[in-house]
Amino acid sequence: MKILVIQPAFIGDVILATGVLEKLHHTYPAAKIDMLIRKGNEELLGNHPFLHELLVWDKTSNKTGNLFRMIRKLRIAQYDYVINIHRHLSSGILTAFSGAKQTIGFDSNPLSFMFSKQVPHEIGNGKHEIERNNQLIREICDDHAAKPKLYPSKADYAAVEKYKSGGESGKAFRYITISPASVWFTKQFPKEKWIEWINTCHPKSIRIYLLGAAGDYSLCEAIKSACPGADIVILAGKISLLESAALLSAAAMNYTNDSAPMHLASAMNANTTAIFASTVPAFGFGPLSDHHFIVQTREKLECRPCGLHGFKACPKQHFKCALGILKEDLPVVS
Repeated sequence: MKILVIQPAFIGDVILATGVLEKLHHTYPAAKIDMLIRKGNEELLGNHPFLHELLVWDKTSNKTGNLFRMIRKLRIAQYDYVINIHRHLSSGILTAFSGAKQTIGFDSNPLSFMFSKQVPHEIGNGKHEIERNNQLIREICDDHAAKPKLYPSKADYAAVEKYKSGGESGKAFRYITISPASVWFTKQFPKEKWIEWINTCHPKSIRIYLLGAAGDYSLCEAIKSACPGADIVILAGKISLLESAALLSAAAMNYTNDSAPMHLASAMNANTTAIFASTVPAFGFGPLSDHHFIVQTREKLECRPCGLHGFKACPKQHFKCALGILKEDLPVVS
């Protein structure tokens, strides 16, 4: 059996889609499972043990030409099933013209009428996104969704060992990670709140690693410089996604926004504190780790949630959903 899973969205979406890979592999261990993702996300799945082939679609340059080249590649592969988790037109074109025996996708995809089977995708129906994704394969698997999972290599773990064992001393110590940034302003816990919590609540004896992309370095530097008494190391832009996953796995706690690092922690079953500002866990994108906390304002706001993905600025110009979170609401590692 040959199966293709399509998810050319962003990092968090790809991580959540790995639950489908887990389920398909454990149901059909002999199947050849491929996955199609967007260029830039390939490092997440570069050494995934269940993938036969990772297809990388460049959507940034010559998007149309690359789209047709990918369609030809899919038709040559002659898939038995194409499972499309993505809900946009471009992936609908790939699915509809893949030549697969069976094509399955969400009914919200503009070309779903051309699929063999369409599945409803409903936000806020009490299901987590991994459960919604599992509905696409329930007829060939079962109703029980698998959690997402990533597979850092031995080299990934080795690369961060110095951060877990205290460098030259070689002695393991307790640490936490904070991923303070988000693409969307209204999903981001304000830096002033992080500074307040670190300076007044967090034990000075426990190291803090600030994580993120290279573009998040200035935010991390601002937090560090305002917390002179804390043991803070900035790793934003210095370690890869899978190296970050390896580091998260052993942290006493990982503090995140409702963003990709939260899903990274879920995929490693790492201790997680997820802070929700303008969005809410009821959307179905919350943390999945066995040991997790959800932090959100205690105030009932008529404007919250203001959107599924967040905004570049608070629509009401008060940002109470984030500013209303108290420092005491965040769990402290002792």
